[in-house]
Amino acid sequence: MYQFSGKLKTFSLALILLGALGITYGFFTAPKTVEEAKDIIAQQVDSHGNGHEVLHEDAKKIEHATENHDANKAHVSADAHGKHHDAAHDEHVFHQLQNKPWSAVYVALFFFLGISLVVLAFYASQRVAQSAWSVVLFRVMEAITANLVPTSIFMLLFIVASIMHMNHIFPWMAEGTFTPGHENYDAIIDGKSWWMNIPDWTIRGVVYLLIWNAYRWFIRRNSIKEDTANDANKTYKLNYNVSVGFIFLFMLTESMMSWDWIMGLDPHWFSTLFGWYVLSGFLVSALTAIAFVTIYLRSKGFLPAVNDSHIHDLAKFMFGFSIFWTYLWFAQFMLIWYANIPEETTYFAMRFEEYKLPFIGMLGMNFVFPILLLLNSDFKSIPWFVVIGGVVILLGHYVDVFVMVMPATVGAHWSFGITEFSALLFFLGVFIFTVFSAFAKANPIPVGNPFLKESEHFHYYNIEHRGEGSGDHH
Repeated sequence: MYQFSGKLKTFSLALILLGALGITYGFFTAPKTVEEAKDIIAQQVDSHGNGHEVLHEDAKKIEHATENHDANKAHVSADAHGKHHDAAHDEHVFHQLQNKPWSAVYVALFFFLGISLVVLAFYASQRVAQSAWSVVLFRVMEAITANLVPTSIFMLLFIVASIMHMNHIFPWMAEGTFTPGHENYDAIIDGKSWWMNIPDWTIRGVVYLLIWNAYRWFIRRNSIKEDTANDANKTYKLNYNVSVGFIFLFMLTESMMSWDWIMGLDPHWFSTLFGWYVLSGFLVSALTAIAFVTIYLRSKGFLPAVNDSHIHDLAKFMFGFSIFWTYLWFAQFMLIWYANIPEETTYFAMRFEEYKLPFIGMLGMNFVFPILLLLNSDFKSIPWFVVIGGVVILLGHYVDVFVMVMPATVGAHWSFGITEFSALLFFLGVFIFTVFSAFAKANPIPVGNPFLKESEHFHYYNIEHRGEGSGDHH
C-alpha cells in the first residue's frame, strides 16, 4: 500500500500556505475607492509611457463598444457624455482593478476544477468502453478526481460571493441590467434573461456540482467494493450502468457550465462551439495530469503493472487531443473572423490587442510544441520526454483559461504577478494533498476488475522487436 510521504505532504501544505498568503496580499492591495484606482492607473501610465496609454485608450473603446447595446451611443461626442460618462468610466475601471485578485483565483480554480472533472469523465468513458489497457490506471484516476471535492467547495463559495455582489466578475449581475429605464439597462442581456438570471444561474451551478460529486462518490466507493465483493461481476455491471448515465449528464452539464461560468463573463458574446472548445482543452490537461501522477507513482514503485505501453497510450491521447483542441480553436476563430459580426469579433479584438503575447503564446504551447515533441512514436514511451511536453501543455491550457477570463473581468489592466502565481500555487498544493491522500486510502491495483489481467499484459508494440513484424496488442 502506498503511504503519503511526509515530505510530499509538507510540500503540498507549504504551497497552500504560500498561495494563501499571496492571495491575501492581492486582496489587500486591491483599490478600495475610485480615487485609489485612478492613482494606480496614473502610476501605470507613468511607468509604461505613452505607447501603453494609447493602447489603453484603444482598449477602453473596445470595452465601451462591447458593453453598449445602443449603436448610436458609440458616435456621440465626448462633450455630450460629460462628467457623467467620466464618472461611469472611473467606476468601471475601479471594478476591473477590484476584480484582479478575484479573477486570479477564479482562473486557477476553474483550471483545477476542470482537470478533476474531465479526469472523472475520462474514467467513466473507460468503464463504459470496457477498455482493458487503462484498468491499472483506475486508482490513479480515482485519486485525481478526489480534487473535485475541495474545488467544488471553493466554486460554491465563489458562486455565493458573486450573487452577493462581493465581486464584479459577471457584468450581467449589475443592478438595473434587466430594468428598462435604468442607466445600467442592457437590452441584449435582457433578451437572454430567460437563461441569464441569478436564481436559475445559482441553482444550475449547485446542480452541476452535486451531479459530479455524487457520481464521484458512488464510483469511488463501488470501485473499491469490487475488490472484495462476493459477486464482483454484479458490482462491475452496476458501475458500468451508472457510468453510462453519468457520461450523458456530463455532456449536458459541461456545456451548460462553460456557458454559465465562462461565456457568462462576456454576456454579449456567444459561440456555438464553446462547450466543445472548453472540453477539448480540459481533456488534454486531464490526460496530462493522469500521465504525471502515473509516472511519479511508477518511479516510486507503487504501480508495478504500468509499463511503457501505458505511458505511450497516455502520450498518444495527449497528442491527439492537442490536435482536436487546435481544430476547435481554429474553427471558432475562423467562423467569427469571416462572419465579421461586431458583437462576435470584439471578443477576439480585445484579446489580440491587449493580450497579444498570451493569446499567440498559447497557440505555440498547445499546438506547435506538442506536435514537435510528441509526433515521434518512440518519444511517447519516454517518461521524462512526456513530462517535458506535459509541463508546456498544462501551462498552455492555463494561459488559455487566463485569456478566456481576464479580458472580460479586468480588461486592459491584466498582469501576471504575485496574486496570479499564488493562486496557482494554492490550488496546486490542494491538488497534490487531496490526490495523494486519496491514493493512499485504497489498493493501488483494482484487483476485482475483470479486465485487470489484460491491462497488466498490455503492450502497444514490442520495443525490442518492432522490426520483426510484432506491433499489435497482445
